[in-house]
Amino acid sequence: MAAPTNDVVYLLLCLLSLSAARVQSSNSFTASLSALQSSSSNGVIRLNDTILRRIHSLPTPRPFHFLVFFDAKKLHSRSELALPTLKSEFSLVSSSFLTNNPDNKSRSQLIFFDVEVEESQATFSLFDVHAIPHIRLIPTAAADLKSDSIKLQLSHVSTLADSLTEIILSETAISVGPINRPPLISRTQMILAMVAVVILSPYVARKLASGKSLVHEKSTWMLGAVVVYFFSVSGTMFNIIQKAPMFVVDRRDGGETMRFFYQGAGVQLGAESFTVGFLYTVVGLLLAFVCHVVVRVRDTKWQRVSMIMALLVSFWAVRQVISFNNWKTGYNIHAYW
Repeated sequence: MAAPTNDVVYLLLCLLSLSAARVQSSNSFTASLSALQSSSSNGVIRLNDTILRRIHSLPTPRPFHFLVFFDAKKLHSRSELALPTLKSEFSLVSSSFLTNNPDNKSRSQLIFFDVEVEESQATFSLFDVHAIPHIRLIPTAAADLKSDSIKLQLSHVSTLADSLTEIILSETAISVGPINRPPLISRTQMILAMVAVVILSPYVARKLASGKSLVHEKSTWMLGAVVVYFFSVSGTMFNIIQKAPMFVVDRRDGGETMRFFYQGAGVQLGAESFTVGFLYTVVGLLLAFVCHVVVRVRDTKWQRVSMIMALLVSFWAVRQVISFNNWKTGYNIHAYW
């Protein structure tokens, strides 16, 4: 009975040694990925087919979660896809994660990758990705990269970084930490601006004291009021915050036609906002014309003709806005006049 017992012990020792070798190999590969992540300027590793096959061969659960940003450089010029902005937000999450987690053990729990379609078509096929923009989160227990991974929704481009941190926390229980966005004005720009203010301040003070500057011109304030009114009624701040494109490219004809108006309440284009803002500005200028110019005219006939023309043009402009809203949202408003 001693021989079978020795065989069992030997078999157990072989299995344990193989398991230890696999664990050691997994830890070595994870350490290599962590080193690549730390050496990258934004913490994002370029994924290729070889690295993905090595990750896929690791036993589950893997020692790390990972996110993949699927990219195509040839489509960066298409403004409706906003790929450069999405990639920048993805990189911002990665760099913030490295900054907020200086410990290598914490960093190795979450790894960020980006993959280029021209370089790694097999990776796109393995994840079954046919359209971009596309981001996948692969948990540690994901055996099938296609079915077990999580496709992230890219509804708000400008707030992608904040959305990613929430999704990562809910799906992996890993906290990215605060997003460290770069300042709008760099230190060098701030210094140059301060130097320019110091140099120009005596000249500006002398012009203001003389009463002959642009600030004292009535036309300057009138033009400023019109500009502020236009940007207020056109929703320009919404376009800036949401980074709305000026137009989209119609893919049905091979991307040769640009569409400045898009039917659907969920999408707003910059051209649409500026068109509505222009029509409202026309109404506002006509109202100012009636209140400040027409009322001072002594010729009653000319006064009535001007009033009727102003009302007709204003009615037409408002009707165009309502018709456009009906077409875009599908909700009809009839009592606009």
